[in-house]
Amino acid sequence: MGGHWRQGLRSVLLLSIACVSLHSSNGFLQKWPVPYKRFEFRPKTDPYCQAKYTFCPMGNGDGSIPVMKNEDIIQVYRLQAPVWEFKYGDLLGHFKIMHDAIGFRSSLTGKNYTAEWYELFQLGNCTFPHLRPNMEEPFWCNQGAACFYEGIDDDHWKSNGTLVPVASMSGVMFNSMAKWIKEDNDTGIYYQTWNVRASPEFNSSVWFDSYDCASFVLRTYQKLFELGATFNRKVQTNYTRLLLYSGEPAFLGNGTEIFGQHGNKSLALDIRKFYFLLRPHQSWKELLLSILDIYYKVAVDKNFYFFYNFEYWYLPLKFPYIKVVYDEIPLPS
Repeated sequence: MGGHWRQGLRSVLLLSIACVSLHSSNGFLQKWPVPYKRFEFRPKTDPYCQAKYTFCPMGNGDGSIPVMKNEDIIQVYRLQAPVWEFKYGDLLGHFKIMHDAIGFRSSLTGKNYTAEWYELFQLGNCTFPHLRPNMEEPFWCNQGAACFYEGIDDDHWKSNGTLVPVASMSGVMFNSMAKWIKEDNDTGIYYQTWNVRASPEFNSSVWFDSYDCASFVLRTYQKLFELGATFNRKVQTNYTRLLLYSGEPAFLGNGTEIFGQHGNKSLALDIRKFYFLLRPHQSWKELLLSILDIYYKVAVDKNFYFFYNFEYWYLPLKFPYIKVVYDEIPLPS
């Protein structure tokens, strides 16, 4: 339990340090933001990756979603609460670090349901890798997935967050959404914490988009809108973004190209040194020293090695380097 608490503190300390277009990058045309890579199926998890808390303990084991009657009217709810609210109450809410989900209520049965998308192995494992003995390449435990279960925990969402109706739809639309969630879940397998932009300016270039709980809610809202759901645009909806600010990223290669037998040994060593500072399970003393080194890397050297689509990129960071924002993104219309 203490290791998980330190991991949460590490994330908070890191946070406190602080358009699609074509560009020429390394001799080829690069599309920005870099498209999130989809897969044909979800791989089995490696036994090395262990979750502190069981993923989706109240959901169906096969990930199934109940079928609604066509004539049913389903109310859709916006759900938001501080990250780790179950453990720390509204602590991270003061930093606008929020978790998002969607609630549903059947008018015919009166039953409530919750849908959310989050990390299989907790946030720290999805954001930073492990450096395993006798393994040159950093090892990532960064799968994420959808969780659907019966019930809405009113106390959880209301006490420090939000539980408000935002839309309504038919049972037909709900069943189409359920099919889409399965397809989306089977092909979008990994969690991505960071959103990388050129600057804090509103229209600045976006290099990489995050793929997290908020992204799932936004995708689902858009799908419901396409299916014909009616949204109440008067409800204001804000989402947490963990931002890195960088000049145009430089592509470095995949794991084999960097860490393989014929890889770039010097680059491999630099990447390992960088991620060593962010390793899990550090003692308090190690953590404090690492925070100082991280600050130097970010604010002085302005270096960041970024892992996306199972490939590595170099980010030449720019002021303000790292920032948490709580941006308004309106409901579909």
